[in-house]
Amino acid sequence: MEGGSTDKLIVYASHISARLSYIVSTLFSGAVVTDEKEEFFSCKGIKINYSGEQISGDSFWIVPYGLLEEQGVHEHSIDCSEWDGLTIFFNTPGDLPFDIFSASFFLLSRYEEYWPHKLDEYGRYAHANSIAYKESFLKLPLVNLWQKSLETLLQRRFPNSPFTTHHSSFRFIPTYDVDIAYSYLHKPLWKNVLGFYRDLLQGKFAQVMERGNVYSGREQDPYDTFDWIDSLHKKYHLQPIYFFLTIIKRGKYDKNLLASCGALQKLYQRLSAKYNFGMHPSWQSGTDENLLKREISRLQNITQQKITRSRNHYLRFTIPHTYRRLISEGITDDYSMAYGTVNGFRASYTLPFRWYDLEKELATDLTIHPFCFMDATSFFDQGYSAMQASEEIQYYYDEVKKVDGEFICLFHNHFLTEQPEWIAWREMYAWFLEKVAGALKRPER
Repeated sequence: MEGGSTDKLIVYASHISARLSYIVSTLFSGAVVTDEKEEFFSCKGIKINYSGEQISGDSFWIVPYGLLEEQGVHEHSIDCSEWDGLTIFFNTPGDLPFDIFSASFFLLSRYEEYWPHKLDEYGRYAHANSIAYKESFLKLPLVNLWQKSLETLLQRRFPNSPFTTHHSSFRFIPTYDVDIAYSYLHKPLWKNVLGFYRDLLQGKFAQVMERGNVYSGREQDPYDTFDWIDSLHKKYHLQPIYFFLTIIKRGKYDKNLLASCGALQKLYQRLSAKYNFGMHPSWQSGTDENLLKREISRLQNITQQKITRSRNHYLRFTIPHTYRRLISEGITDDYSMAYGTVNGFRASYTLPFRWYDLEKELATDLTIHPFCFMDATSFFDQGYSAMQASEEIQYYYDEVKKVDGEFICLFHNHFLTEQPEWIAWREMYAWFLEKVAGALKRPER
């Protein structure tokens, strides 16, 4: 579990629940949770008293709010205040002015997404519903920052027991969604003919010429940016992850070549042979219960590798239904934890964590890898220019690095073309990698 390391850290609780065990192990890897006072008192290391009574003068006291002792999902009033320059809620007395375990559990479990809520136009949980958006901390990895502040307090209280609440080193993982592998190539002739005359009638003469040149072999397909991207990986020793949209049937939001296309299969085989990759479940698979299984099976047949990673197309997923479906299909790692309408930290966390199924009250084996920046969100939903996006991605990179987190960004191959409308985004991405990945110097291991 990538959550951190501790040196003899013990947590006493008068009531040990699955929720408490889960969040303590997430924030403090290796910590011991006990309801035995004698065991707690005899500990020589870092001691956190998580109860309603102050039982030991040499322990750090956190008073429970009550969320971790409950079963099921209930309405809770979220009243925010400020501590150490950070937003907090679930305020309680004690050495810490709030219940960090309950507040962190609320955010990581996506507790609020079980409440009745209004969906966005794509049928997703709308970011405007979230407490992070309403209280203006969506742009911060708040749980990680709480961890850092608590770490400082514990180091002061227990100077002879050094430890850290977070994992040992910052990681940068570029990821790509292959939604549309090619703009013109490998599509039926009639589609290119119709597109040719449509562009001609609309006066899009540059596209008319481009289509003709690509189809005749004089130019490379503009969306075929994979060799250029690959050159960046080699230059900066990066280990990216690709997510392949593998559609059985085309739809309004599923516009890639069909999985039966030989050229698409060769592309997926080439990329999967060199890099980590995963499934990119189609939009339609969100409602067609049988389609997800078929898409995973098809991609496994194409790549001849078992599929264990996933990121949903359009980031369309619902909790707990989607995650349960992924688990049933053998997915162990999901990379969908972000909003499709605004960049930021959906779970207020920037390290991998196990998904907790609130309805079943258990910590599952599905690991969630949150990310905070997507090019399409920056462009389509926030209306940013490439210059503004460069400032935004740098901001998120810096915020994640401050807390030794895992910075995952999402780009699309068709955003990195040399077409006039996208060349600035291509240059922005190259500049960003030069600045941050170039500084890392050594290959990640």
